[in-house]
Amino acid sequence: MAENKKQQPVGAKAYLPIAFALVMVAGMQIGYKLYENLKLKVSPKEYTKTFSKTETINEVFNYVQARYVDTVNNKQMVEDVIEETLNRLDPHSNYISADEIERINESLQGNLEGIGIEFSRVQDTVIVITTVSDGPSEKQGVLAGDKIVSINGENIAGIGLSDDEVIAKLKGKKGSSVKVGIKRINQANILEFDIVRDRIPINSLETAFMLDNEIGYIRLNRFSATTYDEFAQSLLELQKQGLKKLIFDLRQNPGGYLDAATKIADEIIDGKKLLVYTEGRNYARKNYFSKATGIFEEGELVILIDQGSASASEILAGAVQDLDRGLVIGRRSFGKGLVQEQYKLSDGSALRLTVARYFTPSGRSIQKPYSEGEDAYNDEVSERYENGELFNRDSIKLNDTLKYATTNGRTVYGGGGIMPDVYIPIDSTRLNTSYLLARSYVPGFVYQHFSKKQTEYLEQTDLNSYLANFQIDGNIINEFWNYLKTEKVEIKTEEVEQNIGELKNQIKAYIARQLFKNRGFYETLKGEDEVLQRAISEVKKLESNQLTSIR
Repeated sequence: MAENKKQQPVGAKAYLPIAFALVMVAGMQIGYKLYENLKLKVSPKEYTKTFSKTETINEVFNYVQARYVDTVNNKQMVEDVIEETLNRLDPHSNYISADEIERINESLQGNLEGIGIEFSRVQDTVIVITTVSDGPSEKQGVLAGDKIVSINGENIAGIGLSDDEVIAKLKGKKGSSVKVGIKRINQANILEFDIVRDRIPINSLETAFMLDNEIGYIRLNRFSATTYDEFAQSLLELQKQGLKKLIFDLRQNPGGYLDAATKIADEIIDGKKLLVYTEGRNYARKNYFSKATGIFEEGELVILIDQGSASASEILAGAVQDLDRGLVIGRRSFGKGLVQEQYKLSDGSALRLTVARYFTPSGRSIQKPYSEGEDAYNDEVSERYENGELFNRDSIKLNDTLKYATTNGRTVYGGGGIMPDVYIPIDSTRLNTSYLLARSYVPGFVYQHFSKKQTEYLEQTDLNSYLANFQIDGNIINEFWNYLKTEKVEIKTEEVEQNIGELKNQIKAYIARQLFKNRGFYETLKGEDEVLQRAISEVKKLESNQLTSIR
């Protein structure tokens, strides 16, 4: 394990987008909506008389339309003005066009209608990563590694389609059908599948399993409309298997519905305790309390967070920390303490507007500053790399004027995310340029490799046997080096070989995902996951509700 490393690897900065870009995009799109309306102090109608400049705005648009030298896209111009106006308010207020609204809402509603596959584009070819269990594609016999070359008779291979364009062709109303052409390894002919679309659940719970006879592990990727039910069902299943201690993984979880976070908190926090409260200039304070007897109020608890944990993730972690219910482990969270409501507009578009702030039970707002503009706000996560925070806890600048106390008197801080009780630095040896670049090609390699040996791999039917016995040997590694050469990837092999053990484990995990879905993926990775291994060690030492000092 890396301990407090101040030296940052040369060249790694170039690959920070690989680590952070997804977090930033998801954080802006998810983690926005209250499931129930806040209590409004003042009606919006009371402002219509004072906001009298709309006539001036219309005049400007009319002059542009009538006199401007070139043709103007009026719709786009209006949308640009709205977006720029909202961007100047705060980083999370934004405008959503009618074209975007359905796609964005699907992930939070927890379902869509389609054929039930996850896919990736490798060399401009759509490759099936996995099929949804009992979904339309699985029922028709579509397999992981299959290449989709046509949709409804139209070629889609090698023509530069985006992911969104592929999704648009595959999605459709429940009960409608789509003809998909598949190229399968060792099959000379194109296979044609007539797939009837159905409602496909989008699970926010990635995996749940027992780490040993007592410790359970649950990982969430967002807080959607279905998250609470998924969590409760999985928790009950783990209890049947002997669960007494729980590690709850919220790393890289950008948030979602506040209601989902408070319902889950109610299952793990006893009594009638304040979990979070919200308040805004025109919204009265609203308190959220634990109420019902929960499923897991007594067992030892650890929450895992990192710089990608935001919004609802921080609400849950903040409640657990402030109430001394459990231990928070990892790295400082993102720092989003603003609450948005979404308002549908007359043309089908939507306004997502920040209406309140949320506060943890101790009274702290964990919203990080945004006065320097959206770019600076988004770049702040990358700056944590620059200032050494991801490698050394002492590099974190805590605001002494924003000190708060937990139930048992421990000091916690507001103003910039949740600071974990147990800090785990990133292992800097895993951030060298060549290794990061090589690892980014592992998924594409595995899809190709698995397709060639699919018959052989499908003989692996027991996860425990796979974990114990299957090894990534020299032949597979040599195949990976050749794959990088084919892809014209220039790396320093010696830098990659410094982490050859983790690289092998990554390859093994992606193969496991093809065979055993997400559970196989995360069970394979757990041995190389330093944060998880530290969490296992800490949860074994915990005594419920006996946290008295930050560790």
